[in-house]
Amino acid sequence: MAARWELVVAELVAQRGEALVRYAMLLTGDEEEARDMVQDALTATFGRLRNGFEVEQAEAYVRKAIANRFLDRARRGQRWRRIQPLVAERERLDSGSTLTGERLDMAHRLQRLTPRERACIVLRYDEDRTVDQIAAELGISAGAVKRYLSDALGKLRGMLERERERDARAADRPREDRA
Repeated sequence: MAARWELVVAELVAQRGEALVRYAMLLTGDEEEARDMVQDALTATFGRLRNGFEVEQAEAYVRKAIANRFLDRARRGQRWRRIQPLVAERERLDSGSTLTGERLDMAHRLQRLTPRERACIVLRYDEDRTVDQIAAELGISAGAVKRYLSDALGKLRGMLERERERDARAADRPREDRA
């Protein structure tokens, strides 16, 4: 007979697995990396044979593990990201993702934020967390969360304004005859 924690893992993955992947994808911007991150978080959360979890509690632990792994990877990868464009450009393949249109645009915009800004935005607006909940989850002060949210929203507004201006200029340009 399966241990209680194994049943909780199976139920969590069946009920909330895709939601966890979407959450991780908003942070990472890459579906394959998101799936790896969810797997790592599940392994870390249940690797110590935690008993007594219900699915809701387990999901909260896994989401926290995903956020922590994302921030840890971001910290470790800062140096590499500075020199990576000098070495090689990452090959992007179509993942068959369900993200389209505006959601794809927003996912692209999120990738241009710092890791902490991105984590705060995703937790606040996708996960509907309060500032205090975000602060507790990320291990930072509520004031820092407010600052990250403010900075990120300012950057996102700026990106949207620049895109609108670019689109308006493109619409004003005369079209070339293709006859």
